[in-house]
Amino acid sequence: MGRPSQQIFAGHTQISRYNIISLPSVFLLPHEMPNALAAALLLSILNYGVTMATASSDENFFRNCPASYCSEGGPEIRFPFRLETSPASCGAPGMKLRCSKQADTILVHPNLGLCKVIDIEYRYGFIDVITLAASKCPLQKIISTNLSTDVYRPYGDSATLVSCSTEFRPSNQDRVAGPISCLSNTSQFSYLVSSFESMDVLPLDCMVVSNDIWIPYLLKNEREGHFNETAQGTIAFGKTRFGWSVPNITNVCQDCELGGGHCGFRSEARQAFCKKNRPHVKVIAATSSVATILVLSVTVSAALYLALKSKYDEEIHLKVEMFLNTYSTSKPTRYTFSEVKKITKRFNNKLGQGGFGSIYKGELSNGVPVAVKVLENSKGEGEDFINEVATIGTIHHANVVRLLGFCSEGSRRALIYEFMPNASLEKYIFSQASDNCCREKLTPNRMLEIATGIAKGIEYLHQGCNQRILHFDIKPSNILLDYSFKPKISDFGLAKLCARDQSIVTLTAARGTMGYIAPELYSRNFGTVSYKSDVYSFGMVVLEMMSGQSGSDPQAKNENDVYIPEWIYEKIITGQELELITEMTQGEKDIMRKLAIVALWCIQWNPVNRPSMTKVVNMLTDSLQSLKMPPKPFVSSFG
Repeated sequence: MGRPSQQIFAGHTQISRYNIISLPSVFLLPHEMPNALAAALLLSILNYGVTMATASSDENFFRNCPASYCSEGGPEIRFPFRLETSPASCGAPGMKLRCSKQADTILVHPNLGLCKVIDIEYRYGFIDVITLAASKCPLQKIISTNLSTDVYRPYGDSATLVSCSTEFRPSNQDRVAGPISCLSNTSQFSYLVSSFESMDVLPLDCMVVSNDIWIPYLLKNEREGHFNETAQGTIAFGKTRFGWSVPNITNVCQDCELGGGHCGFRSEARQAFCKKNRPHVKVIAATSSVATILVLSVTVSAALYLALKSKYDEEIHLKVEMFLNTYSTSKPTRYTFSEVKKITKRFNNKLGQGGFGSIYKGELSNGVPVAVKVLENSKGEGEDFINEVATIGTIHHANVVRLLGFCSEGSRRALIYEFMPNASLEKYIFSQASDNCCREKLTPNRMLEIATGIAKGIEYLHQGCNQRILHFDIKPSNILLDYSFKPKISDFGLAKLCARDQSIVTLTAARGTMGYIAPELYSRNFGTVSYKSDVYSFGMVVLEMMSGQSGSDPQAKNENDVYIPEWIYEKIITGQELELITEMTQGEKDIMRKLAIVALWCIQWNPVNRPSMTKVVNMLTDSLQSLKMPPKPFVSSFG
């Protein structure tokens, strides 16, 4: 009895030193109590004491570092920000603000200088500012300054600055802002163009002056249609949105704020913590039967589960979007192979098998889901690996998948991409009869959206980069779909870089996948290899998406096989309905006909007859009546 009692009192003495809990002096262990249970009880008491001590310390943080304002109605200043008059422990490094004599909230950006803070959004991790630098042209200041620092990165959509020799009125004023008076004169007119807009809408005399000019966008469903409004703020006032990133703080705080809590900091542990806002609950005496209580409990639990799941999905999406926007000006991160194993939890969740290796689901340290492609059959001296990193590693476009990181240790190589929750287009085109739910999601309107997104992505590869990028492997399995079914082009292992004005490409061997390879890649008798080869592949993808069947070889041996392009061409040329989906409205029938006409133009066997991807984007967005009927695109399988 003596030794156990002394052990307990040792614990009691230590706990009492923190004034957390006191145990009765008569507290003794029965002699029959197992030692393991005694140890567990002691550990539980100690843990409770530490937890209560930590809670007290956390409360002290909020007492010592309360939220503050420079003026009534101004931005709330709280952790991770602090006022310069507050203790250093009240804010994260590099996130100090000050109040001006005019009671404005001021951020001193290391490169941009003095900025007036307009808004701080703690839930999504961004701060809106306008530059206070003396300048007749705030936009010029934004363009000429490196906006990225150790803490802050531009957050929003990128735009392109173009200069035109003639003034024009844009057809889509929601995606083109200008002319910009401070950058224009009588012979040159400057405009900002949204990254979502095709450059083909501009007059031919327009030249690109600068890429990746960051324009704040409104969150979630408000993104589309507000480019001009937000761009004018950047043009007139130098309005800029920054995301912030501080190790051991940013991810914890954003998760906390999204959950309705407030974030604080434990100086001893150098780690942020979350203070949840817990509602007060009254205890009511229950007079109902046990059965009624059980039914209510199950109902409430189910409703709570569904609500939390929906909220969790939304939070994951927002976390991913915030991360990608903060990351967008960065180059891919290099990881060790041991880090890749940790990200994938030792490769325990395999998503699929690609041409050059296996694909696994993983999660970065900040909770962002990723897809990890481990290259197992890398050809040559890692040519496919180098292709991926060299091409996609510098691309930031809404319809091209983002490469977040890579690993190269000897023969072990891996590529880390943003995760696409809706898998690839292939899943929805070729779904089995027992899985109609997938095929049913490809409505005519969604098909048009997907086709337009793919076309814009390829157009960007061909025209929007410093060097032209030819993909050479456009196919349904390489078109990934994000949470809203926006398509993103992936897998650049076969890609080839060339000059933007280079119209002919030399290849030592055919590249691509059977069924999607352009005829000229098989034989130069059909013409020269160029960017038009990707146009052919795109056309085949659209035809397969419409029909739900593979565009098989026109020389198919089985007489029951149907060559889909020829079947659709005969339908179009004879004016028959494309009854590929039951119960279509007239508007949906028009969409299907438009898709068919565009696709048939794209798969012309003579590359000269195929449109550019810029032209394809225009065809997809123009009216059906404006489209011309294509010539027969192939050699007849019956001829």
